Amino acid sequence: MENENIPRWFLELNDEEIKFVKNFLLASGSIKELAGKYSTSYPTIRKKLDKLIQKIQVNERKDNDTVVKLINQLEEEGKIDQEIAKTVVLEYSKSLNCLIID
Repeated sequence: MENENIPRWFLELNDEEIKFVKNFLLASGSIKELAGKYSTSYPTIRKKLDKLIQKIQVNERKDNDTVVKLINQLEEEGKIDQEIAKTVVLEYSKSLNCLIID
């Protein structure tokens, strides 16, 4: 499978998060069943799921963000250096990650 067909939000999940998503799907979305599998409480699993949802939403926002699109357009037009564009987008993305609440 080519990485270009995989959404960026999925590629940014770590191994533990991917395993959690897999287990969630195999449990047919049952938080109660997942809590039993992880030997933890329903609220703990709910919090973990909410954090994953936030992470996906932030990554989706990054993909559609007008600031990132503008920087990429300026780089494509040769108005700013590729390294500068990459650095600015990376730093801006880090600031968006602050929106994820623990």
